Amino acid sequence: MVRTPALPHSRRAVIAGAFAALPGAAFAVNGKVVTILGDSITAGFGLPARDALPVRLQAALARRGVAAVVRGAGVSGDTTAGGAARVDFSVTPNTAVAVVALGGNDLLQGVDPGVVRANLDKIIRRLKARRKIVVLAGIGAPPEIGRGYARDFNAVFPALAKQHGVLLYPDLLAGVARVPALNQGDGIHPNARGVQVIAERLAPVVVKALAAAA
Repeated sequence: MVRTPALPHSRRAVIAGAFAALPGAAFAVNGKVVTILGDSITAGFGLPARDALPVRLQAALARRGVAAVVRGAGVSGDTTAGGAARVDFSVTPNTAVAVVALGGNDLLQGVDPGVVRANLDKIIRRLKARRKIVVLAGIGAPPEIGRGYARDFNAVFPALAKQHGVLLYPDLLAGVARVPALNQGDGIHPNARGVQVIAERLAPVVVKALAAAA
């Protein structure tokens, strides 16, 4: 979730082209397309491409007998505001299921939970208007950040999932956060083992979403 400068509007086509070159970006032949709209966790910060979440999630789905193409639409440093600005071109038309995995950088920056909710609400509304099945992946705020803030931030994800009737994966880093053996040296980004844990835990929810997209 390393921060990067905002990119000018004129470079959107370049970014979209870069996403198209990522593993799983091609149109599905034997399975539906799952797109993960996220930040550096999705982008595979600090990892070789084979260990990034999209690749690992696709393999986890295959082990469950589900043929799907998982493509990453992750930008390191992206916030929910950034995701809302690029959702229309980052989530390709052939996407059946969109996993929205944003909020970690908002948390690190102390963005008001009300703003986070408004941004995610916009993303979900745009995706639903395009008839995409949505999985909302939350991120858990630790109490050390301030109990009131953590309470309000953590409440955003289940409230939005209920409001919009979308599938919820409560915490993308469940089972990985604060486990040194599953994280890189910065203590924030999962290592290859950590990504594997995320993929295995997230896969059943994505399977359910793919069934709804049938």
